[in-house]
Amino acid sequence: MSDNRVIVFGGTGFLGRQVARNLVAAGHDVLVVARNAPRATTGYRFRAIDVSGVRPGELAAMLAAEHPAAVVNATGGKWGLTGRGLEASCVGATEAILTALAMTSLVPRFVHLGSVLECGLAAPDAPGAAAQRSSRPASEYDRFKLAATEAVLEAAAQGTVDPVVLRLANVTGPGVPPASLLGLVAGSLVAAARRGGHANIELTALDARRDYVDVRDVAEAIRAAIRVPGTTVPIAIGRGESVSVRTLVAMLVDISQVPATVVELPAPAAGAEDWTRVDLRPARELLGWTPRRMLSEAIEALWRHALEGDPVETR
Repeated sequence: MSDNRVIVFGGTGFLGRQVARNLVAAGHDVLVVARNAPRATTGYRFRAIDVSGVRPGELAAMLAAEHPAAVVNATGGKWGLTGRGLEASCVGATEAILTALAMTSLVPRFVHLGSVLECGLAAPDAPGAAAQRSSRPASEYDRFKLAATEAVLEAAAQGTVDPVVLRLANVTGPGVPPASLLGLVAGSLVAAARRGGHANIELTALDARRDYVDVRDVAEAIRAAIRVPGTTVPIAIGRGESVSVRTLVAMLVDISQVPATVVELPAPAAGAEDWTRVDLRPARELLGWTPRRMLSEAIEALWRHALEGDPVETR
């Protein structure tokens, strides 16, 4: 086993691409595995594999030949997916990797990227973090992410992986998915900037307050998770503050300097209050990690990336 070798599954997506770049910069030997090849590789190797569809034996043979010290599971994209497609992305890919690892003699560090929404949405008066409460996933995506985390922890109980589960808050920054809220706003602003016109942006009511964290800080947390002792206690990753989504949209419009009108459409029927905030103490204590970047830095980098017209490859 190479102590320096890391396989990043889903390494061409929004999160995975930043993870691969961060690990390469830190001197790791990185193999990225995803369905579709990126336009260019920068310091890492690539293999095109659809992990949710490949035969377990083939994936196991690849893992055995690579003999990684660590595996980062950055699969589980949700944009544009529903039903079976979403389940395959969030659960099927994770289970396929775990099944393949169980067919080998490897017990690598397994860094799994979950979501704080596996635990549902917090109320503003809830002590601590959304990720610290008992699991109450609200959406289909949240339920599938919870199922993937549970599969990782079960594999850990069977001794086939050495886990660190990171439950991520909302992630933003350069390369944000175009179908996400801030990605949609950025796309409208870019289109207006290129035609020299005014952006008219219609959005569902921006009443939510969420914990947002820069994708580059998340990549640093993942690198830290490779170095520290494994744990079966999921660790929440965010900035530790709840920010109005309306404020973030206004910040992006302001940074772009594109004339824009944002119209908020009526929200669906009221449900659970849409509020999250991460407790950073476990990340500090177990990973030695805290976020370094301000949200303004994340939004500025998001805008520069969107304006350059370099969309993130699909995982």
